[in-house]
Amino acid sequence: MIEVSHLVKEFQVDGQTFRAVDDVSFHVEKGEIYGIIGLSGAGKSTLVRCINRLEEPTAGTILIDGVDICSLSKKDLLAQRKDIGMIFQHFNLFAQKTVFENIAYPLEIQNWPKEKIKARVEELLDFIDLKAKRTSYPSSLSGGQKQRVAIARALATSPKILLSDEGTSALDPINTRQVIETLKKTVADLGTTIVLITHQMEVAKDICDRIAVMEKGRIIEENTVEELFRAPKTKQTQSFISSLRETTSMEEVDPQDFKGTVLRLSYGDQTVDKPILSNCIKKYGLDVNLISGNINRLDKGKDIGYMHVELQGDDEGVAKAIAYLKDQGVHVEVVS
Repeated sequence: MIEVSHLVKEFQVDGQTFRAVDDVSFHVEKGEIYGIIGLSGAGKSTLVRCINRLEEPTAGTILIDGVDICSLSKKDLLAQRKDIGMIFQHFNLFAQKTVFENIAYPLEIQNWPKEKIKARVEELLDFIDLKAKRTSYPSSLSGGQKQRVAIARALATSPKILLSDEGTSALDPINTRQVIETLKKTVADLGTTIVLITHQMEVAKDICDRIAVMEKGRIIEENTVEELFRAPKTKQTQSFISSLRETTSMEEVDPQDFKGTVLRLSYGDQTVDKPILSNCIKKYGLDVNLISGNINRLDKGKDIGYMHVELQGDDEGVAKAIAYLKDQGVHVEVVS
């Protein structure tokens, strides 16, 4: 579907050549969500803007369905771009146009008949679940709603490819989840291929099939999400993974799924580095199932942590274990 080979993009800065994209090669399959993650300045946004030639590559080739877009004339490039939609970090909606009018805009400039425009926009409003907002203006929408409108606008002409340049980085977690689900639906229902640029590993792991990690203009690691998390090869990838919030929380777990006693244990700076739970297991002969946990470093070097555990054993042993944990300075909450 997309084949990028030895791509280079250089800029002239203060009389010197700066290479923002440095000999990058990768491919994306049809219907795949391919993530490119990196810190600010890694070159990922420049890279994605080269795919539709919003930035002109200095060297290399970009094949889309076998067509080298780097060799296309301006006229042929405009025709090719009809198959490439793009969403941006700050939505880029028209403030003076309604939701309906924003989505209709790319169809109007392609001179679609009004009846077909209306039918297509209504279809897209239903797709993004915002039919009730058709006459609203962007100023009255949440960040997630604005981005869903931007996605609908990008999909208006039924592109084969959707490029997302930091499409969730301006959103809170709830709105981020809404946008992620909309993008997943885009692939599942429409077969769209997505290239997703982000600096948020949490977003990449939730939506991507494969992830490439960029640093200083180069792809330093690429793999499936599962393999990337199982065996990260570079320090940068390890840093992204270690920065993730815990992947399991009690909001996502039903305590009724556990036969034993489920506890939430909170550790302060005086207890977080002590093997209190391990000593408790040995002392009272209990089986312990770790459900989730996290340690956070606060200002002035203090650590706090918590975990959810299931204790399995007789009632007397569990009661003694809870008393022991409290005696050691651990805050204990019985969840079930």
